[in-house]
Amino acid sequence: MDSNRVSNRVLIRNTAAAMIAVSVVGGVGSGTAANAEQTGQTAAATTQALAETSAEATTAGKTAAGSAAAPAVAGSAEKAALQGDAASESGITRVHTAVWTTSAKAAKPKASTAAPAILNKAYAFRLVARRSWPGTQFQCLDSLWTRESGWNHRAENPYSGAYGIPQALPGNKMSGTGVDWRFNPLTQIRWGLKYIRSRYGSPCGAWGHFRSHNWY
Repeated sequence: MDSNRVSNRVLIRNTAAAMIAVSVVGGVGSGTAANAEQTGQTAAATTQALAETSAEATTAGKTAAGSAAAPAVAGSAEKAALQGDAASESGITRVHTAVWTTSAKAAKPKASTAAPAILNKAYAFRLVARRSWPGTQFQCLDSLWTRESGWNHRAENPYSGAYGIPQALPGNKMSGTGVDWRFNPLTQIRWGLKYIRSRYGSPCGAWGHFRSHNWY
């Protein structure tokens, strides 16, 4: 940078001297003092203009050098950013590669036959109570239908064909109470209580007959 400044100064001085010499020669030829003075002013202005031009050239050189360096700096920043992104992505990948395993096994739901039986008994108990029968009558009914079907509304005797909770024989005898007698326990219970009342008078009467004859 120092050698460039020295060269610019030498160039300015030489140019100014040449212009002054030309102006002086012109002034001597004309023989007027005004022309000499004007020539001196012109030379000074020219010297100043050249100096300003040199300064602008120096500034432009610095700007160009800075502009040339800018892409390099930007490239370094971009490279660093890319490296940071790569490191971040690599970290995320490492997190997701961790797979958790367990030795526990999902429990399989077990079908329970107790729940339908309890619901069926609850419904039968309400019907017994509506008929003003005491609790002992429901106990007899529970013993009777537990022996017959286990309160399973889909129970079927493979030998006789008796069907449902009361083990109606044949099963379609219950259709008079409801067409859904095959799968509706409420229909079967209503039919069974009507049958017991009409034939034995009460559940305990039906239970006594069953213990004596193994059927009712």
